Order: sequence, then C-alpha cells, then structure tokens
Amino acid sequence: MLELYPHERRALRAQAHHLHPVVTIGQHGLTPTVLTEIDLALNAHGLVKVRVFVDDRAEREVLFAEIADGLEAAPVQHIGKLFVLWRPQPEPEPAPVKVPRPKPGKRTSAKARETKPTKTMPGTEHVGRRARGAHKPGTSEAATTRPRAADRGAPRGPSAPNPRRRRTTR
Repeated sequence: MLELYPHERRALRAQAHHLHPVVTIGQHGLTPTVLTEIDLALNAHGLVKVRVFVDDRAEREVLFAEIADGLEAAPVQHIGKLFVLWRPQPEPEPAPVKVPRPKPGKRTSAKARETKPTKTMPGTEHVGRRARGAHKPGTSEAATTRPRAADRGAPRGPSAPNPRRRRTTR
C-alpha cells in the first residue's frame, strides 16, 4: 500500500470530487473480476472512485484496506459507501517510429532523380514574387511604387456625408 502525505491526499480528494464511480462492488463482494476491473481503471485513469453496497462500516473499512493492499494503491478517501483510490500510472511505452518505404513495384520518376537546383536571381533567394520585381535591373524604385491618392486624381478634403450617420446637435 502506498502512503501519501496529507497535502497530496488533499489534492487528490479535490481532483476526485467531480469523478463518478467507475466500479461497483455488489452483493457478491470483492471477487477477482472486480479486482481486475479496479486494476484496469487505475491503469487507465490513476485516480478512481469505487462504490460499495455494504451496510456495515467496519466491513467497508476492511474492504478498502484489502483493495489498497492487493492493488498496491494509495487509499485517498473513504466517505460513506464511496472509496477513492490512487496509483501512479505506468509510463507509456514509446511508439515505434515508422520509416516510410517506397511501395513495391513503384519507381521514382526521372524528374525526381535529377535534382538540379533552380536558378534564381542574385539577392532574391528569400524575397517574395512581388518584391522581386522591384529588384529588376534597369528599373528605378520610383517606377515600382504606387502613386499617391492625390496624384491619381482623387478628391481632396472630407468625403461626402454619410446619410445613415446619426448627427448630434451641439
């Protein structure tokens, strides 16, 4: 049976508060099947609630200790007919890394076999397509920028009033 410090027990009780009982011990008592189910639940979740339908409190306490000892779990809380048990979850086994293999009968294309680097303009390796146009030899920077609104013939000053806009009176 695992021993817990009071602050660990308090934290586990808080975590278990919203849990529902996973296993129920009924009229046949603690059978090997029930122990197996509790063990599976502890492996899957780590913290479980167990409901017991036994009326005698002393018998429930013995049952609680027996479950904790048999499954090497820590008894967290025994309140009424509910038991809360905790056991650290086992470390998951690392998944094997799959290496992609070529499909049998498939050959790589001639294009894929010829890995010739593409030619780019000097100084444009990390520049987007639009920005590359500004770096063409023989073009000035002024020719590649957009003209201002005043130069395009747009009206200057305030725009026409919006008829939907609510006007406030002063």
